[in-house]
Amino acid sequence: MILYPAIDLKDGQAVRLLRGDMEKSTVFSDDPAAQARAFVQAGCEWLHLVDLNGAFAGTPVNAAAVEAILATCDVPAQLGGGIRDMATIESWLAKGLARVILGTVAVENPALVREAARAFPGQVAVGIDARNGRVATKGWATETDVMVTDLAKSFEDAGVAAIIYTDINRDGAMQGPNITATEALARAVNIPVIASGGVSSLGDLTALRDTGVIAGAISGRALYDGALDLGAALAALKTA
Repeated sequence: MILYPAIDLKDGQAVRLLRGDMEKSTVFSDDPAAQARAFVQAGCEWLHLVDLNGAFAGTPVNAAAVEAILATCDVPAQLGGGIRDMATIESWLAKGLARVILGTVAVENPALVREAARAFPGQVAVGIDARNGRVATKGWATETDVMVTDLAKSFEDAGVAAIIYTDINRDGAMQGPNITATEALARAVNIPVIASGGVSSLGDLTALRDTGVIAGAISGRALYDGALDLGAALAALKTA
């Protein structure tokens, strides 16, 4: 199982939100590229980046910070937030991003997800963010009646590389991930599922890994707060 350290970008800084609330953000670094380098030096294999402003604006906002990270780090990175048309997808992949994450458009324009997955095999993931089993879009500000599993299953034949599943109520709350819901989703679809939201301890990581069906986990606040040591976590996952 791959551990993805998260760098959430707001106004050019690395921050963490509490349950997706832009008004409840904590700044952890004024230099996201330096933070990314620290994660890489600790041994991470991937980086998970989110353009928070972009998720609300519907277009990239923190591009300079993302480009600085890509320029300084030699591990693959995936990015979500504000990626809602083919031109933006093509632009990010051309700049060296390994994988784009499509969230809002997966609900509003699923044909774009399919087109992008065909055009860029292995480089398109679907981000499914949910409250109480229902998908939320536009930076989690808009709740829909779409159920998580239904949306995920609709892309089983599209060739997407992964599904990043976030339980919004757990995100940034340091209360542990929703293992039950994440495992159920992973067992319901044939697409690799990456867990996000609430991953705050080595115990959380091993519990996700021990399901045997979850492909990865994303952690942010716990790494910044020191509740989870990245090097120790990576070592533990490797030796298991």
